[in-house]
Amino acid sequence: MYARLIGEEIAERAEGPLLFLSRSVDVGLNEAVEIESADGRRRLGRVAALDEASVTVEMLDDTAGLALQGTRVRFFGEPLRFRVGPGFLGRVFNGVGQPLDSGPPLAAEQAFRVDGLPLKASARQAPTEFLETGFTAIDLMNSLVRGQKLPLFSGGGLPHDRIAVDIACNARLPGTKGDAADFAIVFAGIGIPHDSAQFFRDEMERSGALARTVLFLNLASDSSAQRLLTPRFALTAAEYMAFSEGKHVLVILTDLTNYCEALREVSASRGEVPSRKGYPGYMYSDLATLYERAGRIRGVAGSVTQIPILSMPSDDITHPIPDLTGYITEGQIVLDRDLHRRDLYPPIRVLPSLSRLMKDGTGKGLTHADHPALAAQLYAAYAQAQQTRILASVVGEDGLSPTDRQYLAFGQVFEQQVVNQDAPRSLDQSMAAGWQALRGLPRSELHRLSDAQIAAHLEA
Repeated sequence: MYARLIGEEIAERAEGPLLFLSRSVDVGLNEAVEIESADGRRRLGRVAALDEASVTVEMLDDTAGLALQGTRVRFFGEPLRFRVGPGFLGRVFNGVGQPLDSGPPLAAEQAFRVDGLPLKASARQAPTEFLETGFTAIDLMNSLVRGQKLPLFSGGGLPHDRIAVDIACNARLPGTKGDAADFAIVFAGIGIPHDSAQFFRDEMERSGALARTVLFLNLASDSSAQRLLTPRFALTAAEYMAFSEGKHVLVILTDLTNYCEALREVSASRGEVPSRKGYPGYMYSDLATLYERAGRIRGVAGSVTQIPILSMPSDDITHPIPDLTGYITEGQIVLDRDLHRRDLYPPIRVLPSLSRLMKDGTGKGLTHADHPALAAQLYAAYAQAQQTRILASVVGEDGLSPTDRQYLAFGQVFEQQVVNQDAPRSLDQSMAAGWQALRGLPRSELHRLSDAQIAAHLEA
């Protein structure tokens, strides 16, 4: 890495997270920058935009108190890199990879670009292996597969923080204990308040999950430009552990809405023309640069699986953030405010939730052979129960047929005993809960199960 010094007179102004400079040397987009103020304090940044006369630098630290006079800027001639090496697990970092715990600096072996490197489609291996989260509504109904990107759509006040921590604590590879040596978690809190950061840290320490986790914490008080880099540093750590150390890594990113708000703020500071709801027109491609870093590589043992969590403003699933996310990812898990009001946890709304890769990671040789059929039957029965509830609201329960009443009862059982849970479940326990819920329906209504499956699980 080399540095080129630019004189003191080129710093023109600072606005929010951006520093505007007069251009006097050749520089490139995303080039790493060091800003040294007159008092000797050094701040990091990267080139965000440039033209023939000016350079715009995104500051990774707060610009408050930065005096333009006497400020010196160094360009390093290469993109921002994260110096990585063994010893990641159990460590806590800020949003740009600086240790927040009392541990020593990371013993770096390699320096990876935080933006990642393009991966040829032909080099990708299709995700085909089940990854257990401990939640029945996900494992049984919308299974997560290693190498998949499966977002969680939440809303203000819903318990997505608790769900994120529970997944981090309970996720495991099937057939192994939760602390298997080839499984790791990368957890990134993006633009979160201090109490949430402390909650994440305390819960993982209490459960012992921190020993297999790398924790990145970007606070709401940190620079918005730093917020844009937090998921990139986290994904760089995940890629190192997956493709250099051969681990299967689950990446949990929360909250991507804070990331998109920072993207809108920085875009507005640059004077860019806004698109839908003020977000930049390139937000789709920007989000894709994060989500597409999930996957597997042919001939490489490890994998990167993503669960990005985002809160939908006003619970609007058509908002640009969930809307664009849905186009890029392979499904979604949707939280429901009504289930939350009824004190059901996790309040996952099964019908609009979807895992497009579930069929590739479940069934004979991957999970239980009866898993896909059971999930399909539960889904169909619950959909019928929802329609019956609508009918009952019009004609009353007295106007329902005996079969309709059985569906109505099934809907209650499904929500209370399958979706709702007070402890993590293995896939075996989730399937047992599913079979038990179906016992209340007539055998003639179980169209998605074979006679052998009905005899084995419902008539024993």
